[in-house]
Amino acid sequence: MINIDYQAIFHEVVDELAGVHDRGEVADYIPGLADVDPNKLGIHLTTIDNQQHSYGDFDERFSIQSISKVLTLTLAMEMIGGDNLWKRVGIEPSGSAFNSLVQLEYERGMPRNPFINAGAIVICDVLVSCLDNPKQDLLDFIRRISGNQTIDYCAKTAEMESETGFRNYALINLMRDFGNIHNDIETVLDLYFYSCSITMSCKELSETFMFLAAYGTNPMLNTVVVNPTRAQRINSIMQLCGFYDEAGEFSFRVGLPGKSGVGGGIIAVHPGRYSVAVWSPRLNKKGNSYKGMLILEGMTTKSQTSIF
Repeated sequence: MINIDYQAIFHEVVDELAGVHDRGEVADYIPGLADVDPNKLGIHLTTIDNQQHSYGDFDERFSIQSISKVLTLTLAMEMIGGDNLWKRVGIEPSGSAFNSLVQLEYERGMPRNPFINAGAIVICDVLVSCLDNPKQDLLDFIRRISGNQTIDYCAKTAEMESETGFRNYALINLMRDFGNIHNDIETVLDLYFYSCSITMSCKELSETFMFLAAYGTNPMLNTVVVNPTRAQRINSIMQLCGFYDEAGEFSFRVGLPGKSGVGGGIIAVHPGRYSVAVWSPRLNKKGNSYKGMLILEGMTTKSQTSIF
């Protein structure tokens, strides 16, 4: 593997962005996220030969929100296989907001992909059908593939999202009307809200997602999470759909498969090389970390590690 001083690159990129005004805003529409210090900044990169590179608040946990959708998708694929899954959720970019009702109604209750809210809700419905104790079984899965038994939900965040998640209730009811939700609505949304409430640090995210950088196996744990083909499929969906209606922009500027969350986190992977997580809470108008995207663009440009 080429020896790259990512540590030095992080400092260089952050220094260059010091004079750039962060035009983003924290996700104040979700109670709890509005109280996060908007100036937090963490970066952590793990290579497949277990080199660790970090910057700033890399060890502080935050709400990973929609980054968890990659993990619920991974578990669902293991439960029922991709062929069955793609009968209920698509694999195409949405081109619209992550919580759009219009597109969902037009396409008769079948979400465009598993990373918009409607798609992730369908994935949670699949898990409710397959798991005896969905919340605990999902948490056990994440702890196993991360090697970290302290990762947990934030019940307060989940409860606040449930109390204010009117759009998600609308999405699931619309899909239920079209026959694409098979279980009790409250049970499915409870799993969805809890999955979004998981808290992890940049370091923990980077290490957990190593299975997508190493073709399905977490090399740090020697744990097989998925087979190489499924790892490829998940990376492909992240490349196409990981940033809502800004996926093309991220692919163009950063050139890595990735997934964002409205908690300000971004996870990105370079298959065969590394997994990197960034946390900066201020979001742009598309719901992605404003500074996080700039940092990853700078990193892949300076290190010349875009996949393209």
